[in-house]
Amino acid sequence: MMNPWRLRLLTQLDTLGTVRAVAQAANLSPSSVSQQLAVLETETGTQLLERTGRRVRLTSAGLILARRARAILDHMDTVEAELRGFGEEPSGLVRLGAFQSVVHTMAVPAVTRLSREYPHLDVQLLELEPHESVPALRVGDADLVITTTDFAELPLGPDLDLLPLATDPILLVLPPEHPAVGREPADLTAFADEPWAFDIPQSYMANLALRLCRQARFEPRVVARFSNYMLTLELVEAGHAVALLPGLAVDAGRFRVVARELAGPVTRTITAAIRRGVPPRAAVRVVLDALRPSAARDG
Repeated sequence: MMNPWRLRLLTQLDTLGTVRAVAQAANLSPSSVSQQLAVLETETGTQLLERTGRRVRLTSAGLILARRARAILDHMDTVEAELRGFGEEPSGLVRLGAFQSVVHTMAVPAVTRLSREYPHLDVQLLELEPHESVPALRVGDADLVITTTDFAELPLGPDLDLLPLATDPILLVLPPEHPAVGREPADLTAFADEPWAFDIPQSYMANLALRLCRQARFEPRVVARFSNYMLTLELVEAGHAVALLPGLAVDAGRFRVVARELAGPVTRTITAAIRRGVPPRAAVRVVLDALRPSAARDG
C-alpha cells in the first residue's frame, strides 16, 4: 500500500523541484525527505528518482505517479471531509491564500459573514502574493487562493479552476504636493527622473511596474522595495518616492497621497483558484460563494 503522506512529498518534489525545498515546506530535514521517498520506491516497487550530479529528479514513472497522486490526495481529502460533516453544515478547516490588498477588502468581509453563518467552519487566512499562492495551492498548502490571471511570469495552467471576482486598475501614486498632481491620466514618460518605490523582486507588482516603466522608455531609479503597501504609501506620502500600485492597495483615507490613472489604462483581473479534479468539498464551496458578494461590492 502506498502511504498518502509520502505521495504528498512526491507531488511537492514535482512542484518545488528540489529535496531541500520540499523539506522546508514539510518542516523536515532533507535527509528525512530522501528516506521517505526511498520508502515510497520500495512500496511501489518502481524507481521514482534518479540522480543528476548533486540533484535528484523524478523518473518518468515518478512523474506519472506524482501527477496522478494529486488527484488521489484531493479525492481522499474530499471523502474525509464529507464523512466528517455527513448530514451536517460545512465544517472543518479551509486555508484561504490571498494577496495583501484583497485581504481586508475581500477576504476579511467573507470570513466575517461565514463565522456568523457556519460556526463550525474555520477559515485560515494566509497572506500569499501571486508568486507564492499558486505554488502553495498546487502542493496542497492552500485549499483555495485569490490571485491574478495577469502574472505573465507565472501563468495559471489547466490544472486549476478559476472564478473571476473583480478587476482592479493599476494607479500611479504621488505625494500630495507633487507638481504633477492633477486630474488627467498620467504619462509615465514624464516621471522618468523620479525616485521609485517597488515591491520585492520577482513579485507580480515589481515585474509589472518595471515592464511599464521600460515600455515608457526609461529605467526606473528604485530607492526602496517593500512587500507591505502601507510602507510604500508612507514613503510616497513623505515625498521620497512615487509608486505604481493596485487600486485596492491605495488607502487615500489613511494616507495623504494622490492616485492617478495611467494614460494607457492597465488593470488586473482578480480571480479565485482551486485545484481541478474532484469537486471541492462543501466547506471550500461556501468560502468561494462568500467571496463573490464581497468582490461585487468592491468591484
